[in-house]
Amino acid sequence: MTAPAPGGARATGRLARILADGAFAVTAEVVPPASADLGAVTDQARALVGYADAANVTDNPRSSAHMSPLAGVAAVAAAGVEPIVQLTCRDRNRLALTADLLGAWALGARSVLCLTGDPASTGDHPEALEVHDLAVTDLVRLAVRLRDEGRLLSGAPVDPAPRYLVGVADVPLARPYDPGRLDRKLDAGADFVQTQIVFDVDGLGEWADGARARGVFERARVIVGIAPLRSARQARYLDEQLPGVVVPPELVRALEEAGPEAAATGVRLAVGILERIRGVEGIAGVHVMGLGREDAVRRVIEAAGLVPRPTLAGAQPRSSIGT
Repeated sequence: MTAPAPGGARATGRLARILADGAFAVTAEVVPPASADLGAVTDQARALVGYADAANVTDNPRSSAHMSPLAGVAAVAAAGVEPIVQLTCRDRNRLALTADLLGAWALGARSVLCLTGDPASTGDHPEALEVHDLAVTDLVRLAVRLRDEGRLLSGAPVDPAPRYLVGVADVPLARPYDPGRLDRKLDAGADFVQTQIVFDVDGLGEWADGARARGVFERARVIVGIAPLRSARQARYLDEQLPGVVVPPELVRALEEAGPEAAATGVRLAVGILERIRGVEGIAGVHVMGLGREDAVRRVIEAAGLVPRPTLAGAQPRSSIGT
């Protein structure tokens, strides 16, 4: 059994339609800079036109101060890519979360990724106070209620209301893994899931077996994170420092042996991982993270045969690759 159309008939963006049609989705990521340079966002977004169905606009990643994701949403939408706005509960109370949900929709976001947020102690302002007025499940309920009922948490009506496709994150290879955390997010109404970066496809398959048994794939679309590695050093860093990321030793060895061709090898390995992920029953797409290298994102998507992206009925043609 497959999941119902994500967001029902109310979510209207490109990503919602791709997932509802059963096409294999491709999302990517735009990271607003730690500066006031909007051009940096525009450049990242333009590099994804024709390659990604939608792009996450990150929200103070790694608990470090960056340009507002709403400014990023405006630039990404203007560049011709559908934005997925990320919002963390760490930095906002319910008033600010509501305001940003309304504002991001007005600026072009059609999906929202609801996040708790990394601990402030790990970022560049370790003394910052964390808000957590709402839990991530509460934020999911707020976004769903706005879409389905046109009402705020207070009960006040909103017209017109944002009609987001509502997403959450999961870390399939976390040890220990708490399946109940994802289940609670889906119970709150989430439509799709984006995962942490996966290099260990066997481990993902084991997670998928458990998720399938719990009915996860019948309740939401799952988009798996992948990333092209550029060196053995980067591979070791991600394996040791990024929670829930497991880089198999054979990948590290391949990057070591590649020497100056390590970046190209990383792209080739990512394509192989992507192809194996497509063979895991229930997976609806991939979220390709370039780790600062948009050119590598494009090469992975091209080599995997995922361009051109599907043309949706009634939609304007996507800008052609390279423009």
